[in-house]
Amino acid sequence: MFLIVDDDIAVRTSLKLLLKQAGYPAQAVATPAEALAVAREKRPQLVLMDMNFSLATTGEDGLVLLRQVKQLAPRVPVILITGWGSIGLAVEGMKAGAAEFVTKPWHNDALLQTIRTVLGLHENPESGSAETASATTRRQLDKQYQFADIVGQDAQLLNVLRQVGQVARTDASVLIEGESGTGKELIAEAIHRNSHRRGQPFVKVNLGGISSSLFESEMFGHRRGAFTDAKADRLGRFEMANGGTIFLDEIGELELASQVKLLRVLQDRTYEVLGDSKPRRLNIRVIAATNRNLAEMVAQGRFREDLFYRINLITVRLPALRERPQDIPLLTQHFIGQLRTTYQRPALKVSARALHWLSEQLLPGNIRELKNLVERAVLVSGKDELGPEDFHVNALPGTASRQSASSSEAGEFPAPGTMTLEELEAHMIRQALSHYDGNISRVARALGLSRGALYRRLEKHAIPFDTAE
Repeated sequence: MFLIVDDDIAVRTSLKLLLKQAGYPAQAVATPAEALAVAREKRPQLVLMDMNFSLATTGEDGLVLLRQVKQLAPRVPVILITGWGSIGLAVEGMKAGAAEFVTKPWHNDALLQTIRTVLGLHENPESGSAETASATTRRQLDKQYQFADIVGQDAQLLNVLRQVGQVARTDASVLIEGESGTGKELIAEAIHRNSHRRGQPFVKVNLGGISSSLFESEMFGHRRGAFTDAKADRLGRFEMANGGTIFLDEIGELELASQVKLLRVLQDRTYEVLGDSKPRRLNIRVIAATNRNLAEMVAQGRFREDLFYRINLITVRLPALRERPQDIPLLTQHFIGQLRTTYQRPALKVSARALHWLSEQLLPGNIRELKNLVERAVLVSGKDELGPEDFHVNALPGTASRQSASSSEAGEFPAPGTMTLEELEAHMIRQALSHYDGNISRVARALGLSRGALYRRLEKHAIPFDTAE
């Protein structure tokens, strides 16, 4: 049984009819006292609650009732219903334990999809204990899910894969957090591949490379003549992904003006093509990724709090490669296997000593750096069997062994606590610029960034660079 709480009889009637038609029996109440009585006596499966009515006895908003409901039934998911102008109140509700929020006027299909997503997450919690994860072997996971492109057996990675398999069954928005080069795109693809949308489009968008002036045209598309340079119709990324999944990479790089426009689309699931005022509906799953601390950016006013809560219904954190060193030999052998085919060198292999040496490296560029390091060693050495020396001479400055990690001198990886994340980023960029003689394209590729994203970081850290490159 679902519980509907709203002081507007029209809303209660409409929601109850919608839920009944969808096969969900519901009870609708108008007052906080009735809502608490039902929550106490019947323990509903889900609560739909309006946030905009005032409590007759206290004059306070719906947050009071939400907290009381969560105290009585902490495991019962609550979906908040609010007006667009009260999204700040809904965000406070998410902090207080609500599962999701929708805005009025809602679209019936979108609301039902939200309900199914929340129920799916409630039935399949996205996280588990480390003990449970370690008890799940990679072979068992591979029997349940499709993770063919993801290499590794570390317990932390297995925990991530188990979480991915569970949330993939729902349409929940997912935020993937992790340093550059940890494989966020592979995880996004795995979520899509293991979902019911697997046969539909998977569209990747690097938000770090889209300026505010181009955001609407790139994301929503435009009609010919919509603006001066619109010589032909353009299909937007959201329309390309309709029915499937859109992957919003580097969402932490999105400018504030664009964040507002993105929030509207993610909230309403509607958009307008530039030059065409007819609203279009979206049926889409949203996965975002960042190497930034978005919560910290929210506190600094650089990322909208309401957008933050809209995209991270589920958060997947990818461990850095230095946190799973036992996977380095597996990844190295995987890359060597690919390079055997690419360069038609069937005798290519890596010595045991080299694998041991690589396992001792911190590799601040993570999997992407390891892959680049292996390929450089193959190309430069010309040998069939690679030894430690072949990797050592081709290592990117900033790579250091675990034994030397306590030093933070130039060319070595700083020890934890010696630099903030911002300072470490600036340090790595300077080292890469030096290593590649200021070649912006090679630096961006080595650091796993687009040229646009690298330019913004150079300006942010006031690092000089050659504008003619």
